[in-house]
Amino acid sequence: MSLMARLADGGRNLLKFFREVRMELSRVVWPNRRQTVVYTIIVLVAVAFVTLLLYVVDTSVGYLFRWLLGV
Repeated sequence: MSLMARLADGGRNLLKFFREVRMELSRVVWPNRRQTVVYTIIVLVAVAFVTLLLYVVDTSVGYLFRWLLGV
């Protein structure tokens, strides 16, 4: 297969790919504004909770090792 034929075939495949992407995106059920805000708040609260949990665990383990090592 020549280079030009491969390039033309690749171009057709790329166009087909983008047409299929557009078709799939038209089937997506997008959340409304209220759902987006609620989900964002839930994610932020979860991130804050995990951050606090990791801080507490890290600090506690640090104190424990300092106590065990007598530093």
